[in-house]
Amino acid sequence: MSCPECRRQAVGSVRESPRETGTPGAATHTDYSGRVQMKRAYKFRAYPTRPQEGRAARLLADHCDLYNAALEERREAWRRQSVNISYSTQSAQLRAIRAGDPNGQGRHSFTAQQQTLRRLNVVFLSFYARAQAGGAGYPRFKSYNRFQQVLFVAGDGARWEPAVGRWSYARFRAVGSVKVRQHRPVTGMVKTLQLKREHRRWYVIIVADCEPVPLPATMRKAGVDVGVARFLTTSAGDVVANPRFLANAQDVIANLQRRMERARRESGNRKRIRRQLAREWRKVHSRRRDFHHKTARTLVNEFDVIALEKLNTRAMTRRPAPRPDDAGAWLPNGAAAKAGLNKVILDVGWAQFMAILAGKAEEAGRRVVLVNPAHTSTNCHQCGARCHRPRQNLVICPEHGGIDADINAARNIATRAGLGSGHTSTV
Repeated sequence: MSCPECRRQAVGSVRESPRETGTPGAATHTDYSGRVQMKRAYKFRAYPTRPQEGRAARLLADHCDLYNAALEERREAWRRQSVNISYSTQSAQLRAIRAGDPNGQGRHSFTAQQQTLRRLNVVFLSFYARAQAGGAGYPRFKSYNRFQQVLFVAGDGARWEPAVGRWSYARFRAVGSVKVRQHRPVTGMVKTLQLKREHRRWYVIIVADCEPVPLPATMRKAGVDVGVARFLTTSAGDVVANPRFLANAQDVIANLQRRMERARRESGNRKRIRRQLAREWRKVHSRRRDFHHKTARTLVNEFDVIALEKLNTRAMTRRPAPRPDDAGAWLPNGAAAKAGLNKVILDVGWAQFMAILAGKAEEAGRRVVLVNPAHTSTNCHQCGARCHRPRQNLVICPEHGGIDADINAARNIATRAGLGSGHTSTV
């Protein structure tokens, strides 16, 4: 294997790229009307044969070894010599690694191995950014169970063969030609192919360069307020309920988790329960993602400009800080209640929804505007006065009386985005 070879290679240096900064509270305009090209990803279910599945698992394992060896090289170089290792240095070592291990790393695509090293480099750049901000989270080694995907460049170690009859085929070096269920056509030029394992299923993810297809103008604009009681509310008064996918499946998931904990480790029964648990989690993720796609498609079809709050979900779901007293004991800090709220926020999936909405807006030539979320619910959209909020769904303005809190927030969002709704922009 190549791990010892990676550990013995020379070390180099890397220069950290500067972080991007923005003005707090400023509206972020994302205009896709002038774009001429975009990237689109297609995810298809793959059906490898038993021998192909074994070779695919070997492919993931070898790339996992390469990832871990490169990570160890970076870690030891810093620990012993306080030197950073660059991607270019590690990429230059691949030729010697492949020559020294022809039946292991030498079997695989050179460019795919470069993508694995780039993946590690991105992880380190994110770590450097977190360290500058006072955070933590040093990159960790990955076990074989946590390394689930390998990226290929189309035409170099992988090739996509569109459907002629019932099946399409994706050809990967060291794996073979894998059958793929292509449920929709792939438009544009295929740039990359990704082989991914999700539990016991295999998928092929294709990224292609294609041109956007602008939709006809609707002459409508809307502010959108997202929440947990309701999934979203538009400034026009349209409401989409929160489906609560995780809450609906919670009883089944909790029962399977209890059964798995009682089962003997490494037993066949425990493995079967674990597969059932993975299947239930996959259903929750699939249903949530399908709901996000359909809701985003409706908004993009109906509105030319869509304004939303720029939410920091990671900060919103952070655990409360401990509160020690003078005697060394711990005071109540609301962690139990916050844990329940965090679960609901993560179940809604705001970040995923906004990413899907932005992608569909880019394809349709629409415009997305992100605004500062401060006081959008508690400021009156008519006069700008600070309102009293006795309930989750109601705010009371001293001038205009009771107002639906979500509609009030959506109209404030529309105003801050400069959509010309005529509502107040007071913060």
